[in-house]
Amino acid sequence: MIEEKIKRLGYELPDAPKPLAAYVPALKVNDFIYTAGQVPFVKGEIKYAGKVGKELSEEDGKKAAAICALNCLSVVKALADSLENIEQIVKLTVFVNCSDNFTKQPFVANGASELLVELFGEKGKHARSAVGVNGLPMNAAVEIEMIVKVK
Repeated sequence: MIEEKIKRLGYELPDAPKPLAAYVPALKVNDFIYTAGQVPFVKGEIKYAGKVGKELSEEDGKKAAAICALNCLSVVKALADSLENIEQIVKLTVFVNCSDNFTKQPFVANGASELLVELFGEKGKHARSAVGVNGLPMNAAVEIEMIVKVK
């Protein structure tokens, strides 16, 4: 089971985070679930805040991306009833709050991508964009949107 794998890897699948503004955390359209951007919230607080390449290391960014992916999975689970109903992780869009000269957004995004492949195997392989930005809500280090195909 996917949730057992999450625990074995030393993570916890959180309850779906509440939206920060006027939007829904995820929307199911036909066989696809589109998540809103998820930041590295752990127990209601931002775990990694600041710019990667300035206040935070690349490794910190990678850890933040893994947390964002778990938060995305938590909102997917809320609509799909179970992570076992995921047929394919289709796409990630990864936003990295980083300094102007930082160019290792793909390395940071690997924190999410590697976790998803470890959890889902072939079903976890996905298309991805990794984009550097000047700021994110609550000064989060990373924000991730996910598209998932479900049964």
